[in-house]
Amino acid sequence: MGILNKRSLAETLDNLNHAFFYGKAISKTEKTEAAKWLADRQGMPRSYSGMFAPTEFDYKNGIKLFTGEKIASGAATGHILGEETCRALILLGDKRAGIKKALTTAQDGIFGRVFKSPRNKGTYCCGRCSVSWWRHLTADGFEKHEREIKAGVKDLKKHRDGEGRWRRYPFYYTLLALSEIDLRSARKEIEYTAPVMERALRRSPSDKYSSRRRDLMVRIMEQI
Repeated sequence: MGILNKRSLAETLDNLNHAFFYGKAISKTEKTEAAKWLADRQGMPRSYSGMFAPTEFDYKNGIKLFTGEKIASGAATGHILGEETCRALILLGDKRAGIKKALTTAQDGIFGRVFKSPRNKGTYCCGRCSVSWWRHLTADGFEKHEREIKAGVKDLKKHRDGEGRWRRYPFYYTLLALSEIDLRSARKEIEYTAPVMERALRRSPSDKYSSRRRDLMVRIMEQI
């Protein structure tokens, strides 16, 4: 499976995230090609807050998150894929000047928008967008963004539904983000979901998304 799919930013990111999640090697050539293509989408028409523009295919067909949740909103598509692209470029670690400039410019755009808002409490407009924001911040450096990440997890706790899930926040995508956050409060939210995970693990996976969900839950359950 190749990494770069020029038809779709979402599919390219999905390929990268699959490799990151499972620890699969990405060749130097694939890393270089992917990083350049991602960086070239910075600030293109329909990019969200100067980040990285989805393709027309993404906007026309909608996208799925790494854990399978569907996103149909154009604004959410632009924002989430922008955050995920920032995260991907950070993890790819390409040090070329053009790549670094594209990432810095994209971050200046979204950080300026969020950090200057008096409503900034570690969350964004909705649960899905908030989780993508946390994933970006966590990859960028927990110590740099500790206040926002802690505030986000605090808000998540307020949305517990009392049955092992959260209102507003997509269950599996949120679990994915929490699994990357080294906070006691994040572990508490994961522990809260244990009964739901135990029931879900009784079901057999039927596609790549349910397989990822299962692997995520197995990984988490081994640590709690």
